[in-house]
Amino acid sequence: MTDMASEKPRQGWAGLWNISFGFFGIQIGFALQNANMSRVFQSLGSGIDDLPALWVAAPLTGLLVQPIVGHMSDRTWLGRLGRRRPYFLAGAVLATIALLAMPESAGSSSGLLMAALLLWMLDASLNVSMEPFRAFVGDMLRKDQHTAGYAVQTAFIGAGAVVGSLFPYALEHFGVSNAAALGEIPDTVRYSFWAGGLALLAAVLWTVLTTREYSPEEQAAFGDAQEAEGASAAALAGRPIWNGLPWIVAGAVVAALVKAWALEKEVYLLAALLAGYGIAIMAAIGLARSGRSASMLAGIVGDFAGMPPLMKRLAFVQFFSWSALFIMWINTTPVVAQYHFGSADPASAAYQEAGNWVGVLFSVYNGVAAIAALALLPMLSARLGKARTHALCLVAGALGFAGFLLLRDPKALIACEIGIGIAWASILAMPYAILASSLPQSKLGIYMGLFNVFVVLPQLLVATVMGSIMKAFFPGEPIWTMAFAAGTLLVAALASLRIGAET
Repeated sequence: MTDMASEKPRQGWAGLWNISFGFFGIQIGFALQNANMSRVFQSLGSGIDDLPALWVAAPLTGLLVQPIVGHMSDRTWLGRLGRRRPYFLAGAVLATIALLAMPESAGSSSGLLMAALLLWMLDASLNVSMEPFRAFVGDMLRKDQHTAGYAVQTAFIGAGAVVGSLFPYALEHFGVSNAAALGEIPDTVRYSFWAGGLALLAAVLWTVLTTREYSPEEQAAFGDAQEAEGASAAALAGRPIWNGLPWIVAGAVVAALVKAWALEKEVYLLAALLAGYGIAIMAAIGLARSGRSASMLAGIVGDFAGMPPLMKRLAFVQFFSWSALFIMWINTTPVVAQYHFGSADPASAAYQEAGNWVGVLFSVYNGVAAIAALALLPMLSARLGKARTHALCLVAGALGFAGFLLLRDPKALIACEIGIGIAWASILAMPYAILASSLPQSKLGIYMGLFNVFVVLPQLLVATVMGSIMKAFFPGEPIWTMAFAAGTLLVAALASLRIGAET
């Protein structure tokens, strides 16, 4: 039994609040991005078939940034500023700049390009701040408080998303203009991005200034599980160098199919990622064989290859869960505008009204998630276990997406968002609560970063492939994207029943 003198101090509600309050601001940024970027792109002249390609920046930056930041934050110690907080702060400053600049895209001669580049910057910066927050809970809390810590974090995620999603709707009701000609961004969206940027920075500063991280020496004294530096990477040295070739071949095959079948050009990105991973494997094996197993590339590839079995099972669930979410973020505005407000024209008043209503709908599912994280999930998990609770919540989300195909009254969609909100709460809390206590403290950042790869990989797949599928089988009918979302959540629900080890 662990000596109580070596335990981390138990955090009260004030401590839990301070540890996760920065996530409130980060989620305001994500909510503004998720609810408004399709609207911004279409207002600046993008067609609906081009939206997935424009959105590809978001998951691509997450795929690249999160493992790197996780690897680096495990090895960072900047004295009083700490281990994770430097990344919170740097990401928040850059994200604030992107949010303040985004509305100015309308005044640029190449507004659509500027908006796409700023989305890239915004998402990268939000990921720099977000990824260490997941590890921060594990750093600061005892294992018996991990579930509470991630529940509070999820509640702040939901609350921040409610605020970010409601900004345009609330501003219109305060008399701010919601109208805009094609090529312009409504004042409601403009002011929302500015206010959201300032709120994001203030919330992250709160966490930075009110928390003190445990030093590496203190973490060692607490007896947290450690893992030999470079152990996973060193294991690569025994693998044949050609292990990366199948991935390179797969990338080449995908590229050939894009050309042969005249698929959307963004699918070339998927081919490049497959081939790039194969090259990274070969390079990492070469580094490990030459005795450079402590390098970043070898470390990341080695840890990815050496993921614990429980993490692999959870990753499969995450992959399908987040496929549904990304479909929702891209397509809800055009779906609601066309099928529930009767207009697919971004310059019409009905379309802009639909855009505001989507903000309300998004605030509903996030508000439900905030409540469910603290009230529903602990009760269900105590009775059913974490895996079955997660499966049940994902089924509720699938039913919510299916409702978009059946209901035509915009207000009735609130019922759909309740189901989606329950699923969202579980997606944000349950996998991390299951995983955190099973990971070595010295690898918490990199493993959380690698786990989040399975959050962004499905988003890349949706961004690169969904456009081709819709154009081939459902041209001009975006409502069917919601059927895809319902189906992927059902797959995730079935997969979550196979997790098993934590029940």
